[in-house]
Amino acid sequence: MANQETRERTITSGNGFVYLGIGVLALLACVLFTMSRAGGLAGLATLVLAVLVAAWCFLGLYMLQPNQAALLMFFGSYRGTDRSEGLRWANPFYAKTKISVRARNFNSEKLKVNDLRGNPIEIAATVVWRVDDTARASFDVENYEGYVLTQTESGLRHLALSYAYDNFDDLGTTDKAEVTLRSGTEEVSIALGRELQQRFDQAGIVVVDAKLTHLAYAPEIAGTMLRRQQAEAVIAARAKIVAGAVGMVELALNGLAERGVIELDGERRAAMVSNLLVVLCSDHDATPVVNAGLQG
Repeated sequence: MANQETRERTITSGNGFVYLGIGVLALLACVLFTMSRAGGLAGLATLVLAVLVAAWCFLGLYMLQPNQAALLMFFGSYRGTDRSEGLRWANPFYAKTKISVRARNFNSEKLKVNDLRGNPIEIAATVVWRVDDTARASFDVENYEGYVLTQTESGLRHLALSYAYDNFDDLGTTDKAEVTLRSGTEEVSIALGRELQQRFDQAGIVVVDAKLTHLAYAPEIAGTMLRRQQAEAVIAARAKIVAGAVGMVELALNGLAERGVIELDGERRAAMVSNLLVVLCSDHDATPVVNAGLQG
């Protein structure tokens, strides 16, 4: 038979100060009755009743702080959850188990996993969570705090397998269309929160926030991947320089032709283009000789 999920239900507790006052009055009645030395069966019954009333009032008292709840159990049967604050009173035969519903912060350990490309990476996250359904957290899982730790680790591993650390095509340039762990911070955070929420639902726990706090290649490939990233950056920079240089050369040649400053044949035009590209694309200061086709 499959286990049935438990749902939290609210139970109404009494004002503890009212029952405290009744208990104190009952104790005073006991003291006065004892001092009066009234005898007889009726007097004894009255004394016993006053003691029972005081015990009933005092044994049912309990106190709840803000963002704290109490699960009320009657001989193993769940009766409800009280989320009221202050001094409260409930049936003395109810077992009262307090549980915090405050937000909690959890920093995971660094995990060594493989990304979508099979590259070993290190990943860690911080998760802010809180108990939303006290009944499910208490009865549907053995230990909800340990459950959070285990499921966070499992969720991180699954997230890493779903995304590449970074994406490079054969030319060494990044595919901007694909979301990666390194470039898609917001998308990855949303995906992590959604992944963890699906896992935490069984325990009645809500994910308030989830973000990656550590992301790096594993030490054994970190050096190689760093050189690859540097090469990609150099190629991208060179591509921008060449594109800009070509545009500047084209602008220069068109300007000379429009103003009729000089007429160049095909050979001298190619030489000028070559010299201009050397000047514009060189990493060092160049001293070009521009052959304009003039004769002394």
